[in-house]
Amino acid sequence: MRFDRRVVAMAAILACLLAGWQFGAGSFVRAETKPDAPANSENAKSKRPGRVFGIKPGADVQEVAQTALIKAKPGDTIEFTEGKFDFTKSLSLTVEGVTIRGKGMDKTILSFKNQDEGKEGLHVNRGHFVIADLTMQDTKGDAIKVEGGENVTFRNVKAEWTGGAKATNGAYGVYPVQCKNVLVEGCVVIGASDAGVYVGQSTNVIIRKCRAEQNVAGIEIENCVNAEAYDNVATNNAGGLLVFDLPGLQLKNGHSVKVHNNNVYGNNHVNFAPEGNIVASVAPGTGMMVMATDHVELLDNTVKDNKTYGLIVVSFLITGRPIEDKEYDPYPEAVYIHNNTFEKNGKDPTGPRAKALAELLGTPMPEIIYDGIRNPKKMVNGKIPDDQRVVFKDNGPVATVNLHWDQLDTKNLLASKSKVERNPKNLVGELPPVPSVKLPEVR
Repeated sequence: MRFDRRVVAMAAILACLLAGWQFGAGSFVRAETKPDAPANSENAKSKRPGRVFGIKPGADVQEVAQTALIKAKPGDTIEFTEGKFDFTKSLSLTVEGVTIRGKGMDKTILSFKNQDEGKEGLHVNRGHFVIADLTMQDTKGDAIKVEGGENVTFRNVKAEWTGGAKATNGAYGVYPVQCKNVLVEGCVVIGASDAGVYVGQSTNVIIRKCRAEQNVAGIEIENCVNAEAYDNVATNNAGGLLVFDLPGLQLKNGHSVKVHNNNVYGNNHVNFAPEGNIVASVAPGTGMMVMATDHVELLDNTVKDNKTYGLIVVSFLITGRPIEDKEYDPYPEAVYIHNNTFEKNGKDPTGPRAKALAELLGTPMPEIIYDGIRNPKKMVNGKIPDDQRVVFKDNGPVATVNLHWDQLDTKNLLASKSKVERNPKNLVGELPPVPSVKLPEVR
């Protein structure tokens, strides 16, 4: 039987158009059907097989990639081949249940070095989303921002700025915010002017096996509920691993954060955050910090060679910034610090406040510093309830100090040196462990 080749060709083109895809000739590779749609994608409920759309480098890759993201349906995968892809504008995704992947973080590089439009490299505002196995490089703003999504996975993704430490670098590398059920796994972030791995205002979060270096803050957990960070490395940042709450945000008063088995060392990088940013006040040489978050457990972490602080546990009040949010709780409560290893921290304090504290406490400074500020409304007979205490146990032969900051003359710290307590027995204790986080769906 004979076939008219023109009829066959027209049928193929029509099939692509009916599928909703338009693409340039240079960068589109193929479209193929996956055997099974992801279990947590919306189209899995309708049993529609997902499709894989391949993209290769080319002059038209900006148009091809964005068209793919617009035309994708739940369960589809956008797959970048090996190579370097040059973008001049942000990419965006507004479709539920899509996967974006490359062939490996050192094999697939999405470069935004010449970006002249858009705030992020990639902005996503849907859930059931996975991004994996690629590098986002030199974005004008945040590398990858996922906002308001449920069931979000970052796996083996690198975000980096290659021009060195600059305030003009993007603020965040991996940046899920106001999300639910978040996994950040095996990611690497280098050069962010705020935080490398940042999870904010989110519920049910796991950050594991990541590496953050040469950022202002390596890893930040901000205003989150039910978060866990473990098996991560934070090194050569200004601050290593920070858990805190800020006022004026949508999700208020984060709690239930478990941080364990992390390696936080040598975080002595210059702080290059833009002036006025809250992290601009983080002293270079800060290992770990807990600020204003409740029900936090830190255990089995190794914290060493951070020149200013090993660990500081503080109230937001110590910043001196005004609080206009009436629902905000600035006090850290129910914080349990135990079985950590601290070595060689505080030997060369950096920053005005840290240097003033060094005069008060001596150098090297104590490995663990607690400001001692407690909520006066919760005090009973001069004491905070047992289940709301900040307590320390079995952190090795290192000094723990209670500054009693609210009792000090902050204009002349040396004048109130007698208020400071070293290794106070009332800070030794135990609290119930913070439960580990279990995510309902992991792709």
